[in-house]
Amino acid sequence: MTLPEPSATGDILKAFLSILFEGAPYILVGTLLSGFIDAFLPAKLLERVLPKNRVLSTFAAGFLGLVFPVCECAVVPVVRRLVQKGLPISCGITYLLSAPIINPIVIASTLTAFKEFQKIDGVFGIGNATMTLSRITLGYAVAVIVGLVLIRKKPADVLTDAVVRGIGKGAAANGAPQTFDAKLTHAMRTAMRDFLDTAMYFTIGVIITAAFNTQVDQSKITAVAGNELFAVPSLMGLAFALALCSTSDAFIAAPMDSFSNAAKLAFLVFGPMLDVKLVFMYSSVFRRKFLVGLCAAIFLLVALLCEPWAKWVGKLSNKPVPTAVSSMGAGGPAGAPAAAPASPPAPASAVSPSSSTEAKP
Repeated sequence: MTLPEPSATGDILKAFLSILFEGAPYILVGTLLSGFIDAFLPAKLLERVLPKNRVLSTFAAGFLGLVFPVCECAVVPVVRRLVQKGLPISCGITYLLSAPIINPIVIASTLTAFKEFQKIDGVFGIGNATMTLSRITLGYAVAVIVGLVLIRKKPADVLTDAVVRGIGKGAAANGAPQTFDAKLTHAMRTAMRDFLDTAMYFTIGVIITAAFNTQVDQSKITAVAGNELFAVPSLMGLAFALALCSTSDAFIAAPMDSFSNAAKLAFLVFGPMLDVKLVFMYSSVFRRKFLVGLCAAIFLLVALLCEPWAKWVGKLSNKPVPTAVSSMGAGGPAGAPAAAPASPPAPASAVSPSSSTEAKP
């Protein structure tokens, strides 16, 4: 059997399948979780666990994605329901922006895509996973900053009239299933719908990325990739256009070797917070004037913070590693340690044979 000749189509197909098979399992797990959360999680549970203080509750809302992991496609309707049941606007928007980044599925996929699992050696080795740590911390910081700015905003200033009219209404009128079988069916249907929707956007993004990595002459983009002034906004624009799911976008950013870590970080933080599909989803919840300001604030915060943030987190992994002590000095024969200090100028190649000779009976 003869192998086919190399071709542009074959290169694209190979790159496409490699990225697709890496990212698809995370999409499946993420959509299953979002389906079960949508069906089984009581909305008022979040109100009970959050602190009563608005500032503290905003900080706490940034970590809710660790407990209730959802991607950006599923978090918008969830936040809409929570806000209608009394969740403060600052907490709702903080959770809206942070949940697609700070959740176990996204953390695991980022560690896998950037091959940082093997770099973590105990608690003190977490700093070696620089890209994953940078993404989590910057995403949290941006979400909390936006939430704190909106802490005094009223729902009528932020939300559309349709959402405001639903605030304070009971949940019994929404026809939610009550039996376990009905909830399980609802969870599976929600997961299937989210998976098909997410997989479609992900497949389109993978096709574009595969063609970009195999057909575009990388030397032509060196000028853009090497200049942070253009590299950061260009990857942010790419993240906005591709509209990838946060559970799999790390597999798109990892192969972009021409771009710096700061540009990749901007791609990984900006995309889950704002992209083409999210603009349309946000418009069903937020007023147009507020949505324009929110988009501008997210863009500026990520663009300004990504480079210094990547450098700061990168310093955590630049710790000196202690060198191992030579086995000749530590466990050699009884006469070898006494003779070693007497001849420091002697090279290691000259000392080694004599030591091995003395060790023989």
